[in-house]
Amino acid sequence: MAEVRDNIIVGGGPGGLTAAIYLGRFHRPALVIDAGDPRAGWIPTSHNHPGFPQGINGGELLGLMQGQARLYDAEIRPGTVQRLHCGPDGVFTLDTNGGELRARSVILATGVRDVQPDIPGMFAGTQRGVIRWCPICDAFEITGKRVAVIGRNAHAVREIEFLRTYTDRLALVLVDGGRLDDENRRALAETGAELIHCDASDVTLEAQEVVVNVDGRSYSFDSAYPALGMEPRSKLAHDAGARLDDDDRLWVNGHMMTSIDGLYAAGDMVRGLNQLSIAQAEGAIAATDIHNKLRKAQLAGGADEALLAVG
Repeated sequence: MAEVRDNIIVGGGPGGLTAAIYLGRFHRPALVIDAGDPRAGWIPTSHNHPGFPQGINGGELLGLMQGQARLYDAEIRPGTVQRLHCGPDGVFTLDTNGGELRARSVILATGVRDVQPDIPGMFAGTQRGVIRWCPICDAFEITGKRVAVIGRNAHAVREIEFLRTYTDRLALVLVDGGRLDDENRRALAETGAELIHCDASDVTLEAQEVVVNVDGRSYSFDSAYPALGMEPRSKLAHDAGARLDDDDRLWVNGHMMTSIDGLYAAGDMVRGLNQLSIAQAEGAIAATDIHNKLRKAQLAGGADEALLAVG
């Protein structure tokens, strides 16, 4: 039977890696199972992440965090987890593509997946800044520019309303049969944004702009925000019986623990404010609570306080 670790972290994004750093500094070296596709890896340059006034690339930030976690003996193991369950003894079993793992606690930091329009070159367009995903993160950079929001429903109208702080040169591009009810049509009209109906195939990502060709007309924009929603990667938690909210994100308490004792969550899969700094804070909170619970359990069991369990 596999050894029982103090903790296993599922997800190698900002939340998971922060937890690994904290646990390592608690003398509890972490095991991180990393599927290798963090949402943060799409960030070309983040200008609102504290401590990096010149901005930082998402992949570079993750690389720095991986190196920092390894300073404290974290193991970052490529892989995926297919199933997670907690036994009657309170020990979690994780079925991975590399075999079975066991732990007294688990931190899920698997994030969300952006729903993408069927437009070629989305990653490359994101790196060039013609496609943008997070107006909270980078709408400052589109101040006064021509901007399209690509959507199918009222969610895109809400994004238009948010972007009005930055520019009044806006258009809502409703793709693939998207529709608005009368209330949202009125709300859109109040923003002054243009409404364009087209198919995703009518949208092209050029070197420095987004072009929409439909009904004999051509529209060009400096950037476009897809607003098609997100899919929280919460299946592991759901199948384990953890409580989800109405948006399929994980419910957690003030210490980032889910409704299952010993199962924690951090980052985008928890709440709607998808920010690097939020994920990092949540990873730190979860790791600290895990350490405190393990420390108290060891003392209650008669262990010497100086003898801390390790990964």
